[in-house]
Amino acid sequence: MKTLTFTKMHGAGNDYIYFDCSKNELENPEQLAIKLSDRHFAVGGDGIVLILPSEIADFRMRMFNADGSEAEMCGNAVRCIAKFVYEKGLTDKQIINLETKAGIKVLHLDLNDNIVRSVKVDMGTPILKGREIPVNIDKEKVIDESIKIAGNALKMPCVSMGNPHAVFVVDKITDEHVIN
Repeated sequence: MKTLTFTKMHGAGNDYIYFDCSKNELENPEQLAIKLSDRHFAVGGDGIVLILPSEIADFRMRMFNADGSEAEMCGNAVRCIAKFVYEKGLTDKQIINLETKAGIKVLHLDLNDNIVRSVKVDMGTPILKGREIPVNIDKEKVIDESIKIAGNALKMPCVSMGNPHAVFVVDKITDEHVIN
C-alpha cells in the first residue's frame, strides 16, 4: 500500500486536496481526483491540486476536478498554493510566479510573523466572448442570456477567468436555486 501525503485547504469555500509534487509527480491524477474527492467515502473536496516544478516560473500547478477532468486553474486554489509553498518552506519569496494552464499568475503574499494572511493575484481580463469561454452559445458576448433551470427563468452571464463560469443573478438564494 502506498502512502499519500496531502494537505486539505480551502479558499472562499473552494476546497481542494493539495500534493507537493516537487520531487515526484502522482500517477493517474484523474483517477485519484475522482476517488479522493468523494465527500462520503474519502477525503472529500472539489478536486486535487498538484504543485510541481516549472521551467518558466517558480512553480507549476495542475488541477483536477472531482470528476477527473483537468481544469486550467482556479483563483481560490492559486491563493492556497501561495500559502502552501511559503509556509511549507518551498520558497521564501513574497511574490511568486505560478505557471497554470491559463498562463503565468503573479501571487503577492501578505505576511504577518511569517504566516501568509492573504494572497492577491491578478486574474487578468475577463473573457466574455462565447467561443473563447467556451460556452455553447453563438454570441459575441454572453452577458445577459435567458435560461430556464428547474422551471426557474434566470439571467446568465458567462465569463472565463482562466476557466469557464456561468453566473446566475437572483434576488434571493433559496433551495429551489440549488440542484443536487
